[in-house]
Amino acid sequence: MESRIEEFQYDDAIVRKFLWATLTWGVVGMLVGLWVALQLAWHPANLGEWFTFGRLRPLHTNAIIFAFAGNGIFTGIYYSTQRLLKAPMYSRALSNIHFWGWQLIIVAAAITLPLGITQSKEYAELEWPIDIALTVIWVLFAINVFGTIAKRRERHLYVAIWFYIATILAIAILHIFNNLVIPATAFKSYSLYSGTQDAFMQWWYGHNAVAFFLTTPFLGLMYYFMPKAANRPVFSYKLSILHFWTIVFLYIWAGPHHLHYTALPAWAATLGMLFSLMLWMPSWGGMINGLLTLRGAWHKVAEDPILKFFVVAVTFYGMSTFEGPLLSIKSVNALSHYTDWTIAHVHAGGLGWVGFLLFGMIYWLAPRLFQVELFSKRMMELHFWIGTIGILFYIIPIYVAGITQGLMWFALDADGAIQYEFVETTARLNVFYWARVGGGLLYFSGTVMCVYNVLRTWAMRPKAYDVPVVRAAALSPDYVEPPRRKTSLEQSGGHVLPIAVKLEAWFQGDWHRRWEGRPLRFSVWVLIAVVAASAFEIVPTFLLKSNILQTAEDVEKEARIQPYTPLEVVGRDIYVANGCYNCHSQMVRPIYAETQRYGDYSKGIEFVYDRPFQWGSRRIGPDLHRVGGTRNHYWHFQHFRDPQQLVPDSIMPKYEWMLDAEIDFDVVQPSIDALVVLGTPYDSYLPRALTEAGTVAREQASRVARELAEQAKSNQPWTEDDFEAFVASYETKQIIALIAYLQRLGTDIYREPDQAKAEDDESNEPEDAPRTGSIDSEDSAEGRG
Repeated sequence: MESRIEEFQYDDAIVRKFLWATLTWGVVGMLVGLWVALQLAWHPANLGEWFTFGRLRPLHTNAIIFAFAGNGIFTGIYYSTQRLLKAPMYSRALSNIHFWGWQLIIVAAAITLPLGITQSKEYAELEWPIDIALTVIWVLFAINVFGTIAKRRERHLYVAIWFYIATILAIAILHIFNNLVIPATAFKSYSLYSGTQDAFMQWWYGHNAVAFFLTTPFLGLMYYFMPKAANRPVFSYKLSILHFWTIVFLYIWAGPHHLHYTALPAWAATLGMLFSLMLWMPSWGGMINGLLTLRGAWHKVAEDPILKFFVVAVTFYGMSTFEGPLLSIKSVNALSHYTDWTIAHVHAGGLGWVGFLLFGMIYWLAPRLFQVELFSKRMMELHFWIGTIGILFYIIPIYVAGITQGLMWFALDADGAIQYEFVETTARLNVFYWARVGGGLLYFSGTVMCVYNVLRTWAMRPKAYDVPVVRAAALSPDYVEPPRRKTSLEQSGGHVLPIAVKLEAWFQGDWHRRWEGRPLRFSVWVLIAVVAASAFEIVPTFLLKSNILQTAEDVEKEARIQPYTPLEVVGRDIYVANGCYNCHSQMVRPIYAETQRYGDYSKGIEFVYDRPFQWGSRRIGPDLHRVGGTRNHYWHFQHFRDPQQLVPDSIMPKYEWMLDAEIDFDVVQPSIDALVVLGTPYDSYLPRALTEAGTVAREQASRVARELAEQAKSNQPWTEDDFEAFVASYETKQIIALIAYLQRLGTDIYREPDQAKAEDDESNEPEDAPRTGSIDSEDSAEGRG
């Protein structure tokens, strides 16, 4: 039966909307990135409470990932999906709800993150109301895409669509399971997971957010736009199949390599490393497939800046996917982790792979969407060269900075003592931080050129866009799949083993061709690959208590670990709100140089009440896990007020506003109630917190303020009235809660089992802890960046 010919029109209006959003948020995200880079090179660029590094850095990452890259992904998907499936989008209403909903989520992020409303999980900082909105919008996007697939007029799905399907399904799973929380208030929640398990879930999400938001959708865009720009077919269909399925199955396992030498069980981190190493070859298979698509068209690269953008983007993809497995190797990771080496690696992929692929796509789309020639090809060429030089000026100094950091941290003198104070490393890096600002400024200048070029192109558009009518045959309901092609073994006529025939048929690829005509089966197998790989790691991590209680000594110490007091919970929330995890880790690794600098290495059992975990991924300042009891309250008080007064080379922002900001005691009880729901045993350790958390917090705050005043008056000629006035001035301030939290860090395992906190303790402050090493002494040149 002959197929019916149907007429339809593509919806390019939604593509134009997402393109403008991509450019707009790209400028905003990069401006914030420049500001953040400047703050590291010149600490006075930290302005007040809302615009410090700890609050702006998450804004920068969210703006680049979800606003710039996210809108760019949707631009490409909405354009290519319609043409690959020969169908307009399933619902224009859903397309527009997706667009405006996504922009509102970005605006909400831009407001809440500087206000300190955050979960403090990298790439998942947004609080629970925004997470719910994001889930709803993502589901609507999925319905729109799968609805379009269902009414397609092209039977077989092209490779780009495979990657779009994987993106939609995997991101949904990652987002939902990483963001399971118990809300305490409208803008505060606590993770369903704690400590080691929370760390595992975060990096299962964090690594795979890179995989399925910054890799698979961009590979889909590469497989569509690069052949279009080169006017050449993809080099190898079979290599595309191998590339896709190995990426989907292997990538999901690799997250734990971010947690080498931490309290995560070694088997999980090692498994992540092994799968990271296995990812190298399929990733390079994708790079080769992209570059060899240009076979016979390399002469065009010299003439066409769009192809230049694509070639450099794919090259950076290859470089990043080589370096990623390299950094997952334990011995390399020991040096690179917490350093700027990781920052250089991320930005090589972000600026080179993501940024340049989007710019190439935008330049290719602009004349087609606005139905006029691009305003200036010379400006596009200039953008390419300025952007490329900007990338190199950015990443090379930061690679050098990262290696310098790692080597200086591990350097020991002839007696085995730490050779460099932490702040000496910070001071040594300043020149590299300024170089990064210069490289970032060049890259941003290229982006501004792109925006100007597209704006001038749009200004020359016709009064009304021509919306051509497309004609295509509908899919026939009587279609029958052709029989499988005979393999060469079958054609030979000889006696062969059935398994050999099946293997050859599998490599022949006919099975995949049939799957491409059955989107539901294809999607189910993608889902199985993602879920199965996740479950193999997640389930053992959550079921085996031995993952946390690693030794007999740890089991003995379990009784010493106690929940945070209500005031310490407030202090921890302040720590989280100000993004301190962006500069400080709370994880002393079992490496000699670290235990000499910071103290005993961190144990998994110490984090059972940490929601969320605060291990961090970078050390601009020193590790804080053993900071409790190493300095008195007054040192911390002075340090927050003016870090440079105590440590001249410090690049830490001033937090003098914290000396005036009041503790909101009304939210203490809801916070404790949420933690009790999550299983925190306040009924055993501090029963009054179950009903009088605010009062308990006030009492401890008063005690801490008096201890602070006692330490302060030794340096000042105070009368008794002065003393009481000081206590009254600060006992309700946020600085007191933060000091209480810092003084608690890393001290529980040193207390005797019978020293449990009781509600009538005279002091809730932990005992001073013995050290196998310590953070640099008070009068040393230490950096608290």
